[in-house]
Amino acid sequence: MIFLDSSLDGVDVAGDAVKAEISGGGASSSGRRRARARAKATAPSGPFRVLRWRRDPYLNTDAGTISPAERGEVFLLNDGSEVHMDLGDYERFLDVELTGDNNITSGKIYKSVIDKERRGDYLGKTVQIVPHITDAIQEWIKRVAMIPVDGREGPPDVCIIELGGTIGDIELRPFTEALSQFSCRAGPKNFCLVHVSLVPVINVVGEQKTKPTQYSVRCLQDLGLTPDLLACRSTTPLDKNVKEKLSQFCNVPVECIITLHDVPNIWHLPSLLKVRYGHKAILKMLGLACLAIEPKLDEWMKRTICEHLHDPVTIAVVVEHPYHANAYHSVFEAIRHASVACQRRLVVNWFPASDVEQETADKSPDLHDKAWSLLKCADGVLVPGGFGHVEGKILAAKYARENNVPYLGICLGMQVAVIEFARSNLGLKDANSGELDAGTRHPCLILMPESSETLMRVGTKRTFFRTMDCKAARLYGNAKYVDERQRHRYMVNPEMVDKLECAGVSFVGMDETGQRMEIVELPSHPYFVGVQFHPEFKSRLGKPSPLFMGLIAASLGQLDA
Repeated sequence: MIFLDSSLDGVDVAGDAVKAEISGGGASSSGRRRARARAKATAPSGPFRVLRWRRDPYLNTDAGTISPAERGEVFLLNDGSEVHMDLGDYERFLDVELTGDNNITSGKIYKSVIDKERRGDYLGKTVQIVPHITDAIQEWIKRVAMIPVDGREGPPDVCIIELGGTIGDIELRPFTEALSQFSCRAGPKNFCLVHVSLVPVINVVGEQKTKPTQYSVRCLQDLGLTPDLLACRSTTPLDKNVKEKLSQFCNVPVECIITLHDVPNIWHLPSLLKVRYGHKAILKMLGLACLAIEPKLDEWMKRTICEHLHDPVTIAVVVEHPYHANAYHSVFEAIRHASVACQRRLVVNWFPASDVEQETADKSPDLHDKAWSLLKCADGVLVPGGFGHVEGKILAAKYARENNVPYLGICLGMQVAVIEFARSNLGLKDANSGELDAGTRHPCLILMPESSETLMRVGTKRTFFRTMDCKAARLYGNAKYVDERQRHRYMVNPEMVDKLECAGVSFVGMDETGQRMEIVELPSHPYFVGVQFHPEFKSRLGKPSPLFMGLIAASLGQLDA
């Protein structure tokens, strides 16, 4: 088992490091013996099967109610679980489909223990952090570690856990205690602890400081855990003398100290870890070096070309909040996947929807002019999901429609496109969503029958194409249906569908009931597509989302190709 710990400094680099290690070749968990037995029968023909999951310290049972501005986007899984954004990176790197059980929070653990106590499962015993909470954590690990996520039968060979947070946090104590116990139960060569820590560089003199790592390792040891490997995050590669100093004060061999210095983008990390022999250190620690094959990254590295591309494609992304990189992480990754596939350098113009509204023009004309300039100089426009600043998003959709600029609307981005079309082409000036204006006489969007103000339609749902003669169907390879992830409460009002279609809109995708409109297009437009689902969550490097490919291709005038 590989357990990745985050550093004392609270720098959130753990996910990047471990994802790269997975891609670089793999390691083993308590399934090591199974992998060895299989290897004896036949020589290894590929990497180990890997299970990846994350533990978060917060008391929320999931990330669904946490503001994206606070902890990054809410990533949605196939089963409808709303989880930490890092699980999106795990899916993209491993090309697997995780479940809600792969994201464990303090809230989930405490709730499961309290539920057992209320049912009387503990037979009158006093319920305590140790052993009940710590046992629940270990039981969760053992149970989830046996569930495959790669579509094949049989348990994975490798279970990699990221413990988020900062060493010393009071929230982490039950988990560090549980893992300390678990390491003893797992036994030698079945448990490997990788500690990710920051080695800051003093810019004035260029000195790499080891004290933060020394102190965090000492804190970790006080909690009953001794790191087997150090993954040192720094702006520059570690000097030889710095590694030797860390080895001396942290009791970790020099060959088990891995440098994770800055790289142009996250896709270079597998190659970086291979060059630094990170995979060999882990395989040796787990007794798997004789069973593993050398990582083959040639195909992967062919895709890490984005910093070498010169011809640009510019996409304006109309966001809800002042730009926060992590709040729209999957959207950005999906655009980047498509731009790399089209061999173009991606330029993203982010700006809040409120900046294009008239109210901003009255208060801050410079800010208003800048936002409109970013919109008008873009090759394509994207309006992602969200919950507010609808008027600004409506203006962006109107601009794209009237000026034949390629447009992709996701969830709310589709809904504002429908509202804008109803106002402009049906003359319904007060058309709106029932969510935003409960008193509107022309509700274009209504609450779904099975939804409520707190219950959303989430998870993978099937969308059927009503016609094959549309851009979306062609982009999806003329499939009869697509399975995409959804997270919403409101849908297009069925009573307005015929009126909108008579005015020029085409609803080309619907759910199995025929009542929910899932995809909308303007046939007369070069590329004007709105979807109720979230295609960004299933986009992969090398397998970009078809709709994002359509946006980039249309923005380059190459959609027909």
